[in-house]
Amino acid sequence: MTQPQQPPHPTRPEPTGPIRVFLLDDHEVVRRGIKDLLEVEGEFEVVGEASTAAEALARVPALSPAVAVLDVRLPDGDGVSVCRELRSRMPDLACLMLTSFSDDEALFDAIMAGASGYLLKQVSGTDLVGAVRTVAAGGSLLDPKLTNAVLARLRAGDRKDPLAALTAQERRILDLIGDGLTNRQIGERMFLAEKTVKNYVSSLMAKLGVERRVQAAVLVSELRESAGPGRGRTARGPNR
Repeated sequence: MTQPQQPPHPTRPEPTGPIRVFLLDDHEVVRRGIKDLLEVEGEFEVVGEASTAAEALARVPALSPAVAVLDVRLPDGDGVSVCRELRSRMPDLACLMLTSFSDDEALFDAIMAGASGYLLKQVSGTDLVGAVRTVAAGGSLLDPKLTNAVLARLRAGDRKDPLAALTAQERRILDLIGDGLTNRQIGERMFLAEKTVKNYVSSLMAKLGVERRVQAAVLVSELRESAGPGRGRTARGPNR
């Protein structure tokens, strides 16, 4: 008999109700605007709000949201530190950073802190809703305007051959992570069980020394760019 189908993200089960979201921003009008954008969709519920880092750290664990939308600059600290602290307590929490400023250092720090995405507040309402939906499903994203800053920072590091420890199968899976595929989609593409893909992903991330899927995706982008036209894949074999 075949086994029951696994949920698409074993570490973050699909919600049975609306996706629970927490908002952190020191401007009430911004919080209200984001809340209205999300709740009109019918699939989100804003379960809490805060205007300071201290309020967020006190409220989020008790409310158990699936996604926290965090302003980077706050009157009593910064959203990156809030992200790092919350994820140390709640590893399954997806943090989406939102800022008015294109701050290369904050972007890099946010990724290292485990953020699932980083967007400028100039993003359209539709794209913001899509971003919350993406990170709630276990995906990751970066605003295209900010990606180059991360790539430059990674290139500045001393990474002679970051993929040397990966097997051919792990390299193929890493490529698909770079294409934005979920574990389920990778399994369908490679004819592997989703649990098997999850194990491969855990292994390759450990070998690369990264803790979050978005960090692996950024590394793929950097390697593709440095490879030049026609050599943009990290894995050996056909470019498919």
